[in-house]
Order: sequence, then C-alpha cells, then structure tokens
Amino acid sequence: MRLRFTLLALTVLIAALPAGSAFGAGANPADRLADLPIDDYAYDKATDCRKKPAPGALALVDWLESNAKGTFWGIMRCERWGKNSASLHAEGRAVDWHLDSARPADRREASRLIDLWLATDRAGNEHALARRMGIQEIIWNCHSWWSGADGMGKYSTCYTERGKLRKHVNYTEAHKDHIHIGLSWAGARKRTSFWTR
Repeated sequence: MRLRFTLLALTVLIAALPAGSAFGAGANPADRLADLPIDDYAYDKATDCRKKPAPGALALVDWLESNAKGTFWGIMRCERWGKNSASLHAEGRAVDWHLDSARPADRREASRLIDLWLATDRAGNEHALARRMGIQEIIWNCHSWWSGADGMGKYSTCYTERGKLRKHVNYTEAHKDHIHIGLSWAGARKRTSFWTR
C-alpha cells in the first residue's frame, strides 16, 4: 500500500513539472555526452530549394515538443536570395518555434532554451548542446547566434549600420514571435553526437 502511494505521488509530481523539465532543474542534456569528443563548429550556407524537411529538423521538432513550451511553426519555405543563395528553410534544415516576445512567460522560455543550447557542459565545452545537435544559428527577438560566436549578438535586420535599433521592423522578420533554429548539414542529417548516440 505504501509503495503504491509513493508511486502515485511520484507520478503526480512528474506530471506537474513544466515542459522542459525532463532533464531536471538546470541539467544540460549535453552533459551525458561529455565523455565523447565534442562536435566541431560548422556553418553550411543554403544554396537552393528542396522538397522535404531534413531528418534532423524533424528530430529537433520532436525534441522541442517533448522538452519545451511553445508551438511548432514550420520548417519548409522556398526562399531564394539569388544564385546559389537561399534560406536554410529552403533546404529543410531550419525550424521555427513559436514563442512571442510580448509575453513574459514566452520570453522566459526562449531564454531558457537559448541558455541551454549555448551552455558549457561539465567537460568545459562551450555551446555544447548546440554543437552536439548541429545547430549553426539561433535567431530570437532581434538577437542572433552564429556557430562559433561567443553568444547572442545583435541581429542585423533590427539595427542600423550605426548599431541603433530600427523603429519599424516587421515583427516576424525581427524574430519577435518565434525562435529560428538553423542546422548544419551534419545536424540536418542527424550525424552529430546528440543524434547518433
């Protein structure tokens, strides 16, 4: 009887945890991979449109749905910028995850996710989870991180050449209503340590 009560209490406690708590408070999922060599920084430019999402992008959506608050907002969008130049969405290797910067709870969740991706693991590897997942870019609320950068910096779309915040920027283009998570080809093909382990 006592065992059944304890199991029931534990089940209720786990169910009450907020999304993203699967790793425990402050836990970094990259820590369980810390004994493996860290994945190198990589940045692969997109060149053309493809017909379907990359397996790593679909896996990232599954991970987000299990470990984060927010809503899946899409992967595929054929967006060319010129000859041999396109959005990562065009190649099916970028995920948009809806969180609205106008909502305090969404801002906190976006910060939690970005801090998790860019955290140093227990082995001292910077940006460990981002590197292990093959994330090469993160854009949120007029700030961006590019593979190998120190941390989130100013997202150029939102700022003038002199570094001042523009007064009129499209809410979505400024990534104020979603986090954009772009993958390298290794991440998109699920060939980084997070996906192969």
